[in-house]
Amino acid sequence: MKQALTGVALAVASLAASAQGQVNIICSVQAEWCNLMSTVYSRTTGTKVNMTAKGSGEALAQLNAEKANPKTDIWFGGTGDPHLQAAEQGLTLEYKSEQIKDLHPWAQKQAADSKYRTVGVYLGPLGFGFNNELLAKKKAKAPASWADLLKPEFKGEVQMANPASSGTAYTMIATLVQLMGEDKAFDYMKSLHKNVSTYTRSGTAPVKAAARGETTVSISFVHDVTTEAVNGFPVGSATPTEGTGAEVGSMSIVKGGPNTEVAKKFYEWALTPGGQQFGLAAKQFQLPSNTKVPKDPRMTDPAKIKLINYDYAKYGASAERRRLIAKWEKEIQNLSR
Repeated sequence: MKQALTGVALAVASLAASAQGQVNIICSVQAEWCNLMSTVYSRTTGTKVNMTAKGSGEALAQLNAEKANPKTDIWFGGTGDPHLQAAEQGLTLEYKSEQIKDLHPWAQKQAADSKYRTVGVYLGPLGFGFNNELLAKKKAKAPASWADLLKPEFKGEVQMANPASSGTAYTMIATLVQLMGEDKAFDYMKSLHKNVSTYTRSGTAPVKAAARGETTVSISFVHDVTTEAVNGFPVGSATPTEGTGAEVGSMSIVKGGPNTEVAKKFYEWALTPGGQQFGLAAKQFQLPSNTKVPKDPRMTDPAKIKLINYDYAKYGASAERRRLIAKWEKEIQNLSR
């Protein structure tokens, strides 16, 4: 027993010795998750972790701004499309993890599509959140389809994020285009605009507003709705019956970052079952990418919803993202209601 304990102590000491230094991380998941990862990794390895929270759109903009002199080492989390764009633009480093064989196929495909310049760390389907108490007051049924969001009882009662700053909202646009065709998707979003009260900066703001009774419906990743429900708010969720997309939350090593070797150690750790426990510990319910992580029953099972065959490579390309967002800004954002 004493020998075993000595072995563990030596292993921890070895990890600490090998991972000392510092690592600069942009974190695009919820703050509680970022903070837990940062604290535990720092304490167990002796590495100083400088963690900055930013949405995925803002994170990509920062990496572009720093391109000539990168100050970031790792970009963790956030929707996968901007990670693929960063890979395409040469902002991230090609690196094939030792853990790749243990990851779900969708996470492996994200890595392969980017030529191993990013990797999937979690999966989160897109859907709706709704405040059950407000629905009861309005005597309205919870939305179950994209079509339901256009109903007159939801006029001024829907919130979604702005796709220029939010990966959640861009995932919605790309999903609708693939589901309906581009012309019909933009006609749909013009109709939806009449029911949208505001376009928020962050992707999680709409569901927080729904949870607190500030709006009836949010367009959100369903795991964010589960978090609000677990925290005691009167919210429910649905995934559209016509079909929906999902984010492949991703992680990338920044090319030319100041601490690349330390960054690789964090990257490997973040893909292990131990490194992937912090989402759930922070009451976040995305499906982790490592197949060895036990699945919590509160997580949405992708096999039980209608997921479209989302083309991550096409809609993760910079030109396509810019084109669709510019079209949304021109044709929809400033329409009168």
